[in-house]
Formats: sequence, C-alpha cells, structure tokens
Amino acid sequence: MPSTPTPGPRPRSGPRAPQPPAPEPRRIAIIGGGVAGLASAALLAADGHAVTVVERSQDLGGRAGRWESEGFAFDTGPSWWLMPECFEHFFALLGERLEDHLDLVRLDPGYRVLGERYPEPLDLRGGRADAIAAFEREEPGAGAALAAYLDSAREAYDLATDSFLYTTFSRVSARTVASVLPRAGTLARLLLESLHDRVARTVTDTRLRQVLGYPAVFLGATPRTAPSIYHLMSAMDLEDGVRYPLGGFSRLVQALRRLALERGVVLRTGTEVTAIRTAPRPGRVPGRRRLQVTGITVRAVPADADAPAGPEEVLPADLVVSAADLHHTETALLPAEAQTYPQPYWDRRTSGPGAVLALLGVRGGLPQLAHHTLLFTEDWDANFAHILDGPPQAPDPASLYVCRPSATDPSVAPPGHENLFVLIPVPPDAPDGTGLGRGGLDGGGDAPVEEAADRAIAQIAAWAGIEDLAARITVRRTVGPGDFARDLHSWRGNALGPAHTLRQSAFLRGSQRSRRVEGLYYAGGTTVPGVGLPMCLISAENVLKLVRGDRTDGPLPVPGT
Repeated sequence: MPSTPTPGPRPRSGPRAPQPPAPEPRRIAIIGGGVAGLASAALLAADGHAVTVVERSQDLGGRAGRWESEGFAFDTGPSWWLMPECFEHFFALLGERLEDHLDLVRLDPGYRVLGERYPEPLDLRGGRADAIAAFEREEPGAGAALAAYLDSAREAYDLATDSFLYTTFSRVSARTVASVLPRAGTLARLLLESLHDRVARTVTDTRLRQVLGYPAVFLGATPRTAPSIYHLMSAMDLEDGVRYPLGGFSRLVQALRRLALERGVVLRTGTEVTAIRTAPRPGRVPGRRRLQVTGITVRAVPADADAPAGPEEVLPADLVVSAADLHHTETALLPAEAQTYPQPYWDRRTSGPGAVLALLGVRGGLPQLAHHTLLFTEDWDANFAHILDGPPQAPDPASLYVCRPSATDPSVAPPGHENLFVLIPVPPDAPDGTGLGRGGLDGGGDAPVEEAADRAIAQIAAWAGIEDLAARITVRRTVGPGDFARDLHSWRGNALGPAHTLRQSAFLRGSQRSRRVEGLYYAGGTTVPGVGLPMCLISAENVLKLVRGDRTDGPLPVPGT
C-alpha cells in the first residue's frame, strides 16, 4: 500500500529573498554514483546543466548498496527511513511525487530493544502517545519526562531544519538571526551539553536512557561525544515513526537513477576518477581561489579484478561535484596546493566508528526479532570507549543492531527463510591503516572480522532465545572496515564518516565548496550537513543553491507553490 504523503519541510516565516537568475548551462562532472551523487545530478540536470556521473563500481548506490545470493536480497547500508518530509520535498523539487516511485510502509513496532538484564523485550511502536505509554510502563514518571523531551526535540529539529541543514553557510541572514537569537541560551546549552547528560536528566532506567542515547551511533558519534542538540533524533523515530520502502533501500537508488536519466544525465559506471584537474584562474584573482576546475581524469575499472586498468581519459568540466569520501577527494584527487582539507586537517579530526556487517540468510522463521532490533550491553560506556580508543577488535559483548527486513517484505528472502543484516560497531582503522581487515563469503574473511560475526550471532541467539540460529544460516557474507576502505575509499575504513561531535557539526563540519578551487563542490555524508540519507539529499539541494548563487536559508521553494 502506498504511503500517505507527508508535508515537505516547514516553510520559513516571512518573505523569501529574491531568487538569483538561473546560471548559464555548464558541463558538470559528479564523482560518485551514491545517493548524494545521483540526487545532485538530477537537480542540476533539471536546472539545465549537462551532467555526467562517474562511479567506480559497476553498480550505483555507494553505501546504499545491494547484494543478492540464493534468492536473498540484502541492503548493505542504510536501513532506517526517517525524516519522511525530506524525501517528499526532494521529489517535489523535481516535480515528482515520492509515492509514485516508492511504496513505503510504517513499521509496527518501529523497533525492539533487548538488554542483558531485562527479561522481556521493549517494543517502541512510534507515535507520541505510544512512546510515552511505553516509557511510563518501564519507569513511573518517565512518560511525562519523555513528553517534555519530545517537545524539546521537536523544537530542536525545527531549528536545525530552518537554520542549520538547508543552508550553504554563505552568510548569516537576518531571518536566521531573528529565528535563532531568541533561543540563543537554549541553543548554547544544547551545543555544550552532551546527549548523555541530557538523557540522564530525563530518565533513570538504563534501557530507556539507551533508547534516547543510541541515535548518536547513527551519527557516527557516542552519547558522550554528541551535543545534546542531537536529541532531535528522537522526534523522528519515537514521534514520527520508522518507515521501510518495499523492495529494500536500493529502490531509492533505482528511483534516483531513473530521475537522473529522464533529465539527461549521463551515467558512467565501472569508471574511476584518478584526479580532479585544475588550472590557474586568469588575471588578478582576489581571495584564496586562485585555481579553477577544468575537468577530471578517469580510467575504466575492469570487471575482473586481476585485469589491468584501462587507459586514462580526460573529461572536461566547468564544475565538479565530488560525492565521494571527502578525505579521498582532498588527499588523493587534488594536488597539495589545491587542498582545502589536507592530511593535517584529518589528523585532528575524530572518525566515526567502523563496522563489521554480517549478511545472513536463515532457514525458518525468526519471530523473536522485529524488523529493527537493538541489543544493548549493560555497560555501554565501556562499549563505546572501546570503539573510540580501543584496540582493533570488536567489543565482547557488543551493542548490536539487527535488521530483519523479511519481517515486512517477503521479496527479500525465499519462502520459509529470513533475511538478517547485523551491524557490529567496531573501532575505525588506525591512522597507519591497521585494523580488523576485510570480510568474505561463508567465513572466508579475515579472522578478526569473522570472529566478530560469530560472537554477534551467538549473542543474538542467547539474548533473543534462538538457540539454533547458527545452525540455520544458509547464506553468510561479512564486510569489514577494510572493505569500506577498498570499495568506498572510506577514511580510516569507517562506516559513516567524521563523527558528529561539537567541533564537527554544522558549519564546523566543513563547507560544501572548496576554498582553493573555483568550481569544486562537495556532497554526501562526509561533508555538510552530515550522515544519513536525508542529509545526502539536503547536501544535493545545497549544491544546487551554490551553483545558482542562492544564499538563502531553508528548503528551496517547490516549483508551482
């Protein structure tokens, strides 16, 4: 059943600044065919530009990948559909309706939580009233506390949407000042207080604290390192609920591909970018941008890994948008004099966690697991400390995330079988590249990766009461930090990008425009505004603003409104 359309982002109050005239059509090369790259391509092509997307893999999607084996179809990346209004807004910018491309269902429960010392699972159904009732059952008085928490979360969410997400940070508008100034004291506290401390002031039950603190992991941070402004995440999962696109998250990639092709975008897969080409800007150039983009250098990637790479080719371009990992873009594709973010910058940054993924096809049913199930260790401060600063091995036990999409979608597994995606947060690779290694098929990955998967399977079996889980696995593939580094050029093999700490949030996270090279822009989860599918779509919209010369805050107006 198609999802009920949700409204787009709430419009800003007051008159909007006049829009700049449409720029002259340009040749634009986009590096990376993931969600951000495809979204950027569709928006820029719809504005009249000649756009080419270059993707290293033979398949599109990037982190939002898909792997199929023996009748199972696994999403290999994003699996939570939050901020539905962001998706609706993006499609509307292209004159499209989301429900014409994707069939979304609302999950009930939104997710299930298992803990070490709790005899019964905790189901969070989504929707304000149900969430408040669930908290009250666990801890008297927690329902009222959650109500106040959600009020604050919604206010923070609206503030972020209005002033910190749909913005290029090109200037601070009077409208933004008028919006933020009355809440300056509240904003300061939200930024300076940790999410952990904000949650600790709200409830005392360990599992409820974990429910409110765990969204930090999806931001590549921890409850103690993420600012409390990120409690806005609870307005999404506990109040708005969690959705799922039937057929899997690769359906979003397919929809973006279709939208891009319909607008004339050229897609080149199996092609790697080896350099971003620049030249000195002519004449006296004030400021730092003394170079300008002239194109990219590419070469074909053979389908056979043992075959030699193809010859290099130059693709001329007036503008380049890199939706690839920002560290790789800056340190591998640009010469030193063109780098806005050289290696010393990254040496001072905090990486998000790495991940070991286990993609499991399981014989028989698994009703003990919901579509989304979180397994929380009792001492998760020690768990997170290990992920941040520990040796390159998975915590034991670990706080795990398990996705069972076959609970909702029979198309992702053969009849009588279940599809499991298990995510084990682990330390990122060390700066020298040492880490847990790579995964493989049927236990054939590097030993630390396979051992982490084995322990996770045993933990799920014990905590969820599925004694024969390991014996029922018919398909197994693991992915380790080494795979993220090899396949996605991910900095330190991490799964999400730079952590959303205070120093790496909003404008402190960076800029979507190079300070050294005119015509070079960035999109995707490793730049502004941050990680996650909605942020990738917003980053694409912000690139469109930059190319247009639009310096306004807030979502772009939908054509015809």
